[in-house]
Amino acid sequence: MILNNLGRTDLMVSEICLGTMTWGEQNSEKEAHQQIELAQEMGINFMDTAELYAVPPKQETQGLTEKYIGSWFKKSNKRDKWILATKITGVGFKYIRNGEIITPNGIREALEGSLKRLQTDYIDLYQLHWPNRGSFHFQNAWGFDPSNQDKKTVPEQMIGILETLNELVKEGKIRHIGVSNESSWGISKYLELAKEHNLPRMVSVQNEYSLLQRQFDLDLAELSHHEDVGLLAWSPLAAGALSGKYLDGNCPKGSRGDISKDMWRHNDYSEPAIRAYYNLANDHGLDPCQMAIAYCLTKPFMTSVIIGATSLPQLKNNIEASELELSEEVLASIETIFRHFARPI
Repeated sequence: MILNNLGRTDLMVSEICLGTMTWGEQNSEKEAHQQIELAQEMGINFMDTAELYAVPPKQETQGLTEKYIGSWFKKSNKRDKWILATKITGVGFKYIRNGEIITPNGIREALEGSLKRLQTDYIDLYQLHWPNRGSFHFQNAWGFDPSNQDKKTVPEQMIGILETLNELVKEGKIRHIGVSNESSWGISKYLELAKEHNLPRMVSVQNEYSLLQRQFDLDLAELSHHEDVGLLAWSPLAAGALSGKYLDGNCPKGSRGDISKDMWRHNDYSEPAIRAYYNLANDHGLDPCQMAIAYCLTKPFMTSVIIGATSLPQLKNNIEASELELSEEVLASIETIFRHFARPI
């Protein structure tokens, strides 16, 4: 398993990151523990979660994923073997801090809750789940309009956030900080403010990236290259759609598409693209999931690809994508398909 620097830190994270958001909804505590153990056996040292999880988000399952990780840490006594990332929830969920935006007080409250559930006294990478000002992620790109953002308030909020995170770093509760579902402007502004005020710098960005969602290839890729803010890619299989299991109107019982419509990545626009990638994998004797993950790993801005699974065979198969080297012919075919279906979600 290849290890990559997490930004400009000395932390080396596996190029595959264990995603956890199914735990507490599609997976039990026992199954979560089994996934952690298998991932560790296969060379993974990086795990990502959030105070919001399980997914789909519900009040009755909020925090369960972190609790499952915490119970494994307590049982195994192997906290030191993992680089652990979690996130503070952004605005919008009434049952988490009344749905308020991320604030200094909210950060402290959220972090203390995560530390308690995770049964640890520090977080290696603490991330802002989405920005207070809104985001073009979560399929919001078609109607995204930043013209209503307050040019004064937004930077003031960012400074307050960085100052609080700095205090928590000094207290030893956080090692490094990152963003999620962010834009190039948002990351640049955080970097600018950090330099100007001698505050911690964002070391990573966790955005969606897959064969169907390649917005990061442009200005974000340039920013990543020059500023060493690597991508932690979520949903590299487009919520399972790139497996091909939803083609021709299928929706397997218990699948992500069955239980979580808000994570849906399969529709009339994406079906032709998914079919093209699925057929390409079959033509070359490749597993479509492994091909999709292996493609993400070819990107120079990729620090780690976050994979999730609901079964151990599925998890093993996805991790093994790290051993797959795509041929020049397959890579060229992927780019040809992309030209035809550049933004199918």
